[in-house]
This record gives sequence, C-alpha cells and structure tokens, in this order.
Amino acid sequence: MTRTWDIFCSVVDNYGDVGVCWRLARQLSTELHQRVRLWVDKPESFQRICHALDPALESQEIAGVEIRRWRKSFPLVAPADIVIEGFGAPLPESYVDAMAARSSSPVWINLEYLSAESWVEGCHGLPSPQPRLPLVKYFFFPGFTSATGGLLMESGLAQARDTFQNDPAALEHFWHDIGVSPAPRAVLKVSLFCYDNLALPSLVSAWSNSRVPIVCMVPAGAVLDQVSAILGCGIEPGSRLVRGRLTIEALPFLDLDQYDRLLWACDINFVRGEDSFVRAQLAARPMVWQAYPQKDDAHIAKVNAFVDRHVIGLDELSAQAVRACYMAWNQQSSAAGLGWAAFLGRHVAVAAHASAWARDLAAGGSLAIKLAEFCQDRLE
Repeated sequence: MTRTWDIFCSVVDNYGDVGVCWRLARQLSTELHQRVRLWVDKPESFQRICHALDPALESQEIAGVEIRRWRKSFPLVAPADIVIEGFGAPLPESYVDAMAARSSSPVWINLEYLSAESWVEGCHGLPSPQPRLPLVKYFFFPGFTSATGGLLMESGLAQARDTFQNDPAALEHFWHDIGVSPAPRAVLKVSLFCYDNLALPSLVSAWSNSRVPIVCMVPAGAVLDQVSAILGCGIEPGSRLVRGRLTIEALPFLDLDQYDRLLWACDINFVRGEDSFVRAQLAARPMVWQAYPQKDDAHIAKVNAFVDRHVIGLDELSAQAVRACYMAWNQQSSAAGLGWAAFLGRHVAVAAHASAWARDLAAGGSLAIKLAEFCQDRLE
C-alpha cells in the first residue's frame, strides 16, 4: 500500500546522516513505491553526495523523492502518514502539533544510529508515548540480527556489485571516470575515509614503507587535508603523489553511487561513521572502521561490540589481527602501523571472510522493507 512519508534530516556530521536518510528515501520511492518527502537543513552538504541536487532550490524532485529545504521558519504542511526523525533530529513544533491534529495519528519513528551492542535488540521497536500530545514515537534500530531493523541495502545490490567486480572493462571505465589510471593487479588498492585521527601518520608511514606497493584513494575534503599535512604538501583533487611504496590518488568528492563503486573496486577500505561503514560491509571487501570519537572513549565499546560479532568464523590469528588493527585505529595509537601490518598479513583469510560476511548481511533483510512493514502494521 502506498503511504506518504516525511523524513527529517539535520546534517550534523557532514555527510553520513544525510547519506543514510537519502538512501532510505530513495529506496522507499523507487522500490516500494512510497510517496516520500525529504527535509534537509543543509542542502549544500547534501549536494556533495547527490550531484543532481540544486541547493538553491526550496523544493525539487530526484528519483521520485520530493526534497525540501528545512528552514527554522517551517511552512504549514499536512503531516505524512509516516514521520521519520533521522537520528533524533527534533521536529518543528508546529509540525508536531499538526501531527496531533490529524484525524488518525501518523506513525512517528526515531531512526536510531547503528550499533552491534546487545542492548539494541531490547530497545528496537519500543514505543514512547509523548507527554504533551496524544502521539507515540517508536525507536527503530538498525542492526545485525533478526531482532533489529536490519541494514539499508537495495534489492539487487549484491548482483550489481558482483557483476561490477568481475568485469574488467567496467572497472577500467570507473577508474577513468574518476580520473585515476588503473593500477596493476599486484598493487594493493586502499580507500581512505576517516575522521581526524592521530594514528594516520603511523599508517601513512607504514604504507610508504610497505612490502607491497599501495595506491591509496583519498576523496576531497577533510581526509585529503590530513594527508596533505602529514606529507607536508598540498594535494589537490585530480593530482597524484608518490612517497616510497605509497601512491596517493586525490579524488574529487564522489556521489553515493560512485562511492559504492570505489568500495567495490578497492582491495581494502578504511571507512567511518555509519553510511560508509555499512556500504563497506556490503562491498564484500576487507575494511577497517573508525567509529565516531566520543568523550571518555565511549565509542570503543561500540568498536569492540562490532569486532566481537564480525570475527566470528575467522581463525584465531586473523581475528587477533583484525582486532589489533581496529583498536589501534580507533584509539588513535602510534601502533596503527603495526596493526596494519598484522591485518595485511592475514589479508587472504580476511578477504574470504568479508565475502561471507556480506552474504550473511544480505540474508538478514533490508531496513527499508522492515521499516515499511513495521509502520504499516501500526497504521492498520
């Protein structure tokens, strides 16, 4: 059944939150044939991952989704059947009042952050009656088990990925399209997307002195600025820099679909936050994740919870290498170079495990489908 949806996204950390909201909105529209309106407070940031967007427009339609600028002076609009707070973005008070005035209450969802921690299963789907108005908000948690909301993945994603990865012509065309010369097969291709990280100099040093040549793909933005500072020279998108066994390829900022292909095309992916974290897992390639840094190292518990789950099925030495690399990277330790060496030494086993992990995730179900079913049950 076709329903109307309002998804609200406040861009807090540049791209990850709007990336998740955009993927969800697009899938609901194109696959589930829902009528979706996406409200974004910083369309300028959104445009960097959706190049078709014109940030000067108040309203526009892309992929069947109506995209609206979310201003503080919020317009009088009829609330949708289903209302999504992206990561707890507070809704405009006038909009909440209009929700309460509807003849039938909308389903109100707080789409939470992804976590592998065990407590998520007990909180997923819980209702929260609102004290001021006759409305109920539900907490919807993405996750890695059937007791959670699953992960954002489009139908046919695995088939598209496998076709791309096994088509040399498609790979060559992709590299050409983003301005990179295809690297020989013996060269290790790594993508780098991270927060400011004190461990990055150690990692760059390890790559420069690597036993195998490495090409590192770095997108424009804060990550490229970090690498430039470490190497002591400005690196502009479209340029290339060689330091020992390391070649830096400075990329333009890619849209979401191009970024997916970058993850598919590389041998190992360094990712951060949530959106790139999920897409790297679905790329069926080894990856190293940096969680969003929190005070008192609270994010380390999230990293440990994911690694505990992720290494199941790996041999003991490979599991130890994965954990060492993740911990050094997330603790921003100067031991990151040693962690990388251990990780690379188990690359064959970790690569095979990454493929199996991606298959298991695909079998766990799609967040968009689970969310639509959850909301439909509460509208009937």
